[in-house]
Amino acid sequence: MNQKISENIYSSGDRAAGRIRRPLGLAADRVQTIIRWVKSCVQRLGIRRTGKDIDPDYGTRSLSEMTLFEKATLGFLGVSVLALMVFAASSPIDRTAYAPQAKFLPPEAVPQVEVAGELTLRSIQRNRASLTVRSLRKTFSTVKYDFDSVQAGEEDVPPVFLMSMPSDIGHIRVPEQRKEIFFQSVLPLILKVNQEILDKRRRVAALAAQVRRAAKLPAEERLWLAAISEQYKTRRNDFAALLRRIDVVPPSLALAQAAEESGWGTSRFVREGNALFGQWTVEEDEDGLLPSRRDRGKTHRVKAFDSLLDGVRAYARNLNSHRAYRAMRSLRADMRKAGSALNGLALSSSLSSYSARGEEYVRSLQVIIRTNRLHKLDGARLGDKVVSLPAEFQAKPSI
Repeated sequence: MNQKISENIYSSGDRAAGRIRRPLGLAADRVQTIIRWVKSCVQRLGIRRTGKDIDPDYGTRSLSEMTLFEKATLGFLGVSVLALMVFAASSPIDRTAYAPQAKFLPPEAVPQVEVAGELTLRSIQRNRASLTVRSLRKTFSTVKYDFDSVQAGEEDVPPVFLMSMPSDIGHIRVPEQRKEIFFQSVLPLILKVNQEILDKRRRVAALAAQVRRAAKLPAEERLWLAAISEQYKTRRNDFAALLRRIDVVPPSLALAQAAEESGWGTSRFVREGNALFGQWTVEEDEDGLLPSRRDRGKTHRVKAFDSLLDGVRAYARNLNSHRAYRAMRSLRADMRKAGSALNGLALSSSLSSYSARGEEYVRSLQVIIRTNRLHKLDGARLGDKVVSLPAEFQAKPSI
């Protein structure tokens, strides 16, 4: 330990000496330049002249041989050199970079800054105001999106990802027409999120296979695995737990929950915050909407999202990671193990903890699934055909 301390002392001394030597070295360079210049001048004063020509060889003369002008010049040069040497030694070059000094405005001149959450909600409202049921129907017709054909398994679902629900969906008087617009709007979002989940699931399975073969994972894969483990709240490198959690939500179940939680796309939480699934938050740094009938003493809000797609992602991650839905994940894993298709109606029976209504909530989900034959959408696929739509209609599909 004493050796380390002494090494630190020596290294600190070396650094301090370096800081001293550096400016002195620069000053010495200056002095040498000045001396060479003075020497040249002195030598020029001592040149022997032969007739009209100048002798290239420098000679020397005594002080008595010099003229008064030459003596004065030599004295002036000596004083100048001495002054320059003193100045160079006392004023080394300062190479330090200095930041400009800040100028503070008076309080009344500071511009007003809006809270990020307010900006988010305003942008949601602006995007939503540009989309109507009429324009959406026209868009669906343009891309040949027919809900009956999709439900019958005859057509794939066009990749149309809406930013927000139509502003006037609540004005549709015929319930069947409102349901169809709602399902057409939400189904592509669910399929997109499920596609993202399946990509992660395949990647985890591939990494698990490498580990079983005793192969060393690349650094970027280990980093990704650590991040995904934290996101899904599992221990690092617990591939079995990850595969149990990173799995799709059947469209029939997600559609039923979205319809029940959002009032078929008409609730205030959907209109103002793209919240299809009524998720709560108690975090102050998260965007949220205050429920009008919140019980006294409660501090929760309903999460708000920049887009519907972000809300669906958060819903799927909630089901796949929260301990309250462990039974649902276990039942889904059993279906996978048995090799059977995931059944949204059966999985709904394990979601009584999603709502304070408990079993009544489960029965409502099952009625929606059966009445609207949503089980036929569990096999729906997202088409890969590129769809060109106005920017205000589309949500960014990136993860």
